[in-house]
Amino acid sequence: MKRTGILNGQLMQQIANLGHTDTFLIGDAGMPVPAGVPIIDLALTLGIPTFEQVLRAVCEEAVIEAGTIAVDTKQKNPAVYELIHSLVTGPVTEMAHSDLKLAVRNCKFAVRTGEPTPYANIILRAGVAFAV
Repeated sequence: MKRTGILNGQLMQQIANLGHTDTFLIGDAGMPVPAGVPIIDLALTLGIPTFEQVLRAVCEEAVIEAGTIAVDTKQKNPAVYELIHSLVTGPVTEMAHSDLKLAVRNCKFAVRTGEPTPYANIILRAGVAFAV
């Protein structure tokens, strides 16, 4: 058994299999995931786990070089917007929410949280643990 960090075996395996520039989604409870994209469903009940809990754990476990969010996030969910900018050390770009949903098709996997607030979604891009 792992002593610390993410204990979910499915999520750990997906993180371990990421290569440089691979992308994956951390989404709220309602974010649609296209067919063919593996889903790691962590949602237990509405609000558990939160987007924040999952994003914090993933950022501690994985090398993240950038993120992409919906342009509406800043206005419609400022707390999540600030959280993302405090945890993702690389650039965070913005796109229309409809385009973000389409971009999920290219993700290696998606993580569904129990987050009940809107626009609590981010596509993360994997980095590397050495200088490139």
